[in-house]
Amino acid sequence: MVRNVRIEAVDAVPRPLIAMGHDYPDGHALPAHWHRRGQLISGATGVLVLATPQGTWVMPPQCGLWIPPGVVHEVRMIGAVTTQSLFLDPDLAGGMPGHCEVVGLSPFVRSLIAKAMDVPVEYDPDSHAGALMALLRHEMRQLPVQPLSLPFPANGALAARCRRFLLKPTVHATIEDWSGPLGVSRRAFTRLFRQETGLSFVEWRQQACLVTALPRLVAGEPVTTVALDLGYDNPAAFTTMFKRVLGASPRAYLKRYG
Repeated sequence: MVRNVRIEAVDAVPRPLIAMGHDYPDGHALPAHWHRRGQLISGATGVLVLATPQGTWVMPPQCGLWIPPGVVHEVRMIGAVTTQSLFLDPDLAGGMPGHCEVVGLSPFVRSLIAKAMDVPVEYDPDSHAGALMALLRHEMRQLPVQPLSLPFPANGALAARCRRFLLKPTVHATIEDWSGPLGVSRRAFTRLFRQETGLSFVEWRQQACLVTALPRLVAGEPVTTVALDLGYDNPAAFTTMFKRVLGASPRAYLKRYG
């Protein structure tokens, strides 16, 4: 159920920052929509997968996801997800990232967000509730970015190829596998890919494997199964990559954020 305020009413409330929560069942999907306000969404359980024309973001438990004002996005839930959202007036979003980002939430920030869920939407700005929301506005600007985004190119043919890859990602995909069907040379492809995504093909391929693996791991699939499906020779090779990017082994990471 929705707590505090209906989503349709968020933009009409005359407060700079508003908090609300929502409970979603496993597999629930929110069709393409957008908000006038920026949204920082977080969840204590499950995984949230957000998609825009510009990319895909995977938000594991205890992390947050910043969605700038006006960004059209679709959301899919993996596992039961209880979300806690902060909606920031667009006039105050200047210090926030200009594009979607997965961010880390310290225990302190998570506790502030939990308290904000009990704040009425038309709180008195000069009250204790107003001070809490003002503190959250400052804390939101300090959140560390997590490497759980996957940028998509604007080039139509290349974007389509990226989306097909996500259906069956593999660490064995090569530049030649992609450049040939697209009708470009290896050199031209390499230059185009970095220009369109900001990443090398190898970096993007690794990131694609990671953002598709994490929801499966959170859902309870064994590391061995996920690693072999992605084409890794053994679970240890996958674990090495996972630890290098996220700072912990899959088991430790899931224990920390599960």
